[in-house]
Amino acid sequence: MEKVIEEEKQGTTVQLNDKKENGRKLYIESYGCQMNFSDSEIVASILAKEGFNTTNTLEEADLVLVNTCSIREKAEQTVRKRLEKFNRVKERENPNMKVGVLGCMAERLKSKFLEEEKIVDMVVGPDAYKDLPNLVAEIDEGRDAVNVILSKEETYGDVAPVRLHSNGVTAFVSITRGCDNMCTFCVVPFTRGRERSRDPQSILEEIQDLVNKGFKEVTLLGQNVDSYLWYGGGLKKDFKKASPMAQATAVDFAKLLHIVAKAQPNLRVRFSTSNPQDISDDVLHAMAAHRNICNYIHLPVQSGSDRILKEMNRLHTRQEYMDLIDRIHDIIEDCAISQDMIAGFPTETEEDHQDTLSLMEYVKYDYGFMFAYSERPGTMAARKMEDDVPEEVKKRRLSEIIDVQRRTGLERAQYFVGKTVEVLIEKESKRSDQHWAGRNSQNYMTVFPKGNFKVGDFVMVKITDCTSATLIGEAVGYSDMTGPITIK
Repeated sequence: MEKVIEEEKQGTTVQLNDKKENGRKLYIESYGCQMNFSDSEIVASILAKEGFNTTNTLEEADLVLVNTCSIREKAEQTVRKRLEKFNRVKERENPNMKVGVLGCMAERLKSKFLEEEKIVDMVVGPDAYKDLPNLVAEIDEGRDAVNVILSKEETYGDVAPVRLHSNGVTAFVSITRGCDNMCTFCVVPFTRGRERSRDPQSILEEIQDLVNKGFKEVTLLGQNVDSYLWYGGGLKKDFKKASPMAQATAVDFAKLLHIVAKAQPNLRVRFSTSNPQDISDDVLHAMAAHRNICNYIHLPVQSGSDRILKEMNRLHTRQEYMDLIDRIHDIIEDCAISQDMIAGFPTETEEDHQDTLSLMEYVKYDYGFMFAYSERPGTMAARKMEDDVPEEVKKRRLSEIIDVQRRTGLERAQYFVGKTVEVLIEKESKRSDQHWAGRNSQNYMTVFPKGNFKVGDFVMVKITDCTSATLIGEAVGYSDMTGPITIK
């Protein structure tokens, strides 16, 4: 649940430039969080070297892959429907088509997909993508293929991702894989394994490649980025066993932020997702020290009740979370904070729910990602807790959470009215082809007339109006992140 699900991106496919020497067609759809979309880029890169060009036409594909998520029941239901669709096309139009499932759902449901339901030819877990050439060879020979082994080392630091869903301006760079936080509602530790971090040099090289290609912003990505710890390789839990030299020269997340920000002073840097018990004051001071690190933290809390937090195994209390919020605002000027919140977790009482609402009133989140609890098979909550909050109560509590968020979100957005903010232009506005849209440092989408600006420019925009989700303004000139040029 601690991963941002962007609904408009679910199920999107891609058409990359063809390589003349490639003779086979790959169709790939992605569901779930940013990490899954990043993984799809790795898969496309690996298979491009195996003779596959991408296609947006399902019927002509030799290989159809769906990259899956087990975080929410809705995503799982959607993937099952898509697999049924793929198999109908296979039966009626393209009998040579092969179908594979990637990612978290693949790891968890491998037996069902391959043996019981027989709806796929190949199942590939999130740590096994480098084995794709061998697995494709297996299905080409008519055999089912599976590799869902979780790795203690794999970070894909040596694979240059193909940017599938990119606007050419912003990109995700994965820095960690796996998660050690055993939240009882979350299946990620079981589907993506234990935490391990990428070599910082490989991260810097990937970022440099993006800068060379014209990208202006990167988001450092991980299930829990604050747990980043490079000491020469290996799991984070084994750090205490490392040599004194390895421990002394280790790079934690705060140091990585300093390194990246200094190496690329004209590149915007974001990161996601943070965990309240792991984010350190050193990280906050690193953010404050570098102008190009955005003033925005996605900081899931899930509940405002100490009792429910304990049931969730969140390892932080309500007061500890509020103290962290206070430190963030003390150290970082104008920092925006967003949340994940679960309504109706097992045993949640009305008093617990009121604690969540009062926490939201205290923090005044800029925006959030709010869900009614959905039992996920394989999690501790599913195994040991009864999903005992009635659906109508979940819906009502979720509605009340959303109402508070809309109100505080509007209050936070109104803070920017009358101020001038730096915006990176990402795309044309959805509502008007005469306006640009881009985000400010605090991650607010900002819309303004196009003028003579172009996608990829850093522009200073004076905010004149807002909604709870969008800032509206007028450009007053270029930011010095773009260069010394200004306009009147």
